Amino acid sequence: MMFKGIGLHLGNLPRLSGAKTRSISAENKAGAKGRGGMAETGSEWSVAAKDLGQGWKVSPCIDIEPKETVTLAEIDGSGVIQHLWFTADAKFWRSLVLRFYWDDEDNPSVEIPFGDFFCCGWTEPCRVNSLPVAVNPEGGFNSFWEMPFHKNARITIENIGSVPVKHFFYQITYALTEVPEDCGTFHARWRRENPLPKGEVYTLVDDVKGQGHYVGTYMAWGVNQTGWWGEGEIKFYIDGDAEFPTICGTGTEDYFGGAWAFVEGEGKASHYGVYTTPFMGLPQVIQPDGLMESQTRFGLYRWHVRDPIRFQTDLRVTIQDLGWRKVKEQRYLQRSDDIASVAFWYQAEPHHPFPKIRGLDALEVV
Repeated sequence: MMFKGIGLHLGNLPRLSGAKTRSISAENKAGAKGRGGMAETGSEWSVAAKDLGQGWKVSPCIDIEPKETVTLAEIDGSGVIQHLWFTADAKFWRSLVLRFYWDDEDNPSVEIPFGDFFCCGWTEPCRVNSLPVAVNPEGGFNSFWEMPFHKNARITIENIGSVPVKHFFYQITYALTEVPEDCGTFHARWRRENPLPKGEVYTLVDDVKGQGHYVGTYMAWGVNQTGWWGEGEIKFYIDGDAEFPTICGTGTEDYFGGAWAFVEGEGKASHYGVYTTPFMGLPQVIQPDGLMESQTRFGLYRWHVRDPIRFQTDLRVTIQDLGWRKVKEQRYLQRSDDIASVAFWYQAEPHHPFPKIRGLDALEVV
């Protein structure tokens, strides 16, 4: 079978295909062949280019007005999105909402705050050096998640805030090519509990229906109490599992590839060990009050690229908010933290519609 240019890796990078590369940006909003860099008017950058004229970075970005939804991309035909690059001021990372639609669907397969999609849920920059997501100085957001579509694709961004978003930059690179029938479409679902009611289990997703595989987790975890917070088990309920799951983890830091509370050093020199690797990381620790004190905030990711969690009919994913009591006899403490998450997966359509993301107050980092 002729290579279609999908599923790229170093092993098949030399293979030739008939795929056609296209790219959408503020300088070529339709991604049309031979139509990039043609703007003559546009953003305030047109003033900087007035002596140079067309073709000299006249309109490289857009502004998004309050309550406005902008269509960033509309692509007809079959193909695959291969790279996203976005940037905007950090103060807007929780007031912008991304939505991706595949194959004429009415309900988005991706609906997520802008920063959380790129592992930056706390509206403060951090650096991420993973295989599918990279965040580079200072707030350069990159996604290499492969996103196939069979008929068409549409990407929108909504400003749910009350002030204009100035200077939103974007580049969406994709290939027009034949997509195999067995390619599922990409999904991402955001949730938050602030605070999680004490004694309840945090649910990342609970209404995934159909065949697919789970490929990643991002969590923005803010602790509302002192002490260690990461004893909770993550659980994957697969294909009809009821009370007990098929997959049960051993602890929060264990799931994200760390160990022993992520702590390095001893005594007064002890600190959280920040790390970012191709498939797992703790790239962000915001620590206003000291080690293991209240209001410390964490950003964590775990990509199941080499170990996807496959399901045939349904999937539910939960994690416990669990720590330790400060008593002589060690006992667990059910906590009540500020937890937000993104679940990433591929599945055959149609998908179960997501509940609508609530307003800015529900997203705001306080």
